[in-house]
Amino acid sequence: MENSSDFNATVPLISAEALRAQIVENPLQACWSWSTAHVCNYLLGIIMSICGNLLISVSLNIQKYAHVRQAQRGSKPYYTSGMWWSGVVLMGVGELGNFAAYGFAPASLIAPLGCVSVIASAVISVVFLKETVRASDVVGGSLAITGTYLLVTFAPHASTHITAHLVQYYAISWHFLLYLFIEVVLFCILLYLYKRRGVKHIVIVMLLVALLASLTVISVKAVSGMITESITSQLQLIYPIFYVMLVVMVASCAFQIKFLNQAMKMFDATEVVPINFVFFTASAIIAGIIFYQEFEGLALLNIFMFLFGCLLSFIGVFLIARNRPKIKQQDRTFIPMDKIPGRRNTDKVQPEAKTQTYGSLAAKLMCNRGGQTDD
Repeated sequence: MENSSDFNATVPLISAEALRAQIVENPLQACWSWSTAHVCNYLLGIIMSICGNLLISVSLNIQKYAHVRQAQRGSKPYYTSGMWWSGVVLMGVGELGNFAAYGFAPASLIAPLGCVSVIASAVISVVFLKETVRASDVVGGSLAITGTYLLVTFAPHASTHITAHLVQYYAISWHFLLYLFIEVVLFCILLYLYKRRGVKHIVIVMLLVALLASLTVISVKAVSGMITESITSQLQLIYPIFYVMLVVMVASCAFQIKFLNQAMKMFDATEVVPINFVFFTASAIIAGIIFYQEFEGLALLNIFMFLFGCLLSFIGVFLIARNRPKIKQQDRTFIPMDKIPGRRNTDKVQPEAKTQTYGSLAAKLMCNRGGQTDD
């Protein structure tokens, strides 16, 4: 006891500004310092999230390139391409990095860092896929980078050790139960409008995704934090709350992906991507504030600058994703001969019944092409 008290007495208490200055001057010494261990965890979470989002953007562009190449060749399905599978593997590694980042940094910071993926995708599309650079891309990228800097600088730096007892305490708090009740009521109303009333507006679908995303963020941070605590300190996997959060994470992710895919079918990706980013980030920040109380004790200036950074990131993502060039697919439109004025059905070519192509799809295509004449 005496040794431990003597050790604590020798470690001076320093302010947040002094910690930042120490990290800037000598990051290696700061990371090994006992008094800055929580700052190192915070920086590790940021680095893991940024690297994960970069890998996700690279994987998406690899898959996009594989789709384009397979469509041009028209020989084999895309899932037979090794390049497409390499993109899938990179996406899995990137998502794993994002998952682990929640165990080291606040959820209200990790979620807005998703704009890194949008910025990197725009750069990769220009450099490797030879897409045109637009003025909105440059302005949007600059705003998003500025917003990311403000997020990292003014976000809550406290790194709470997530334990099973802490998650249980947060889960039964009155403010989270009230938040959960309001969220369930809103989700039921939106689902009724979407399913029963047939309201197919993009805001309705994206709000359904965002409400599920808030539960996803809460459960992901809980599961990741308990796994991290189990590896570094004390085993947390023996508590039932870990498996409850694991089930919530899987279920909310599954339904979130379901509604997101429906939105991608009904609306253009240039609309879905920015709206999903804004709604997901807002829901993640609210979930972090209410469940994990991440803004508790944060200065008013930090809160204002953090929200201003989020606003800049939102505007930047909207400018980058707005009116993105689409991949043109060459589709042949076949017009039946009996629909063309002045043409008769006798112009069609009827294959012989003894041929192997009789009655097949190839024969039907031959019938449509038989009456065509070259100009």
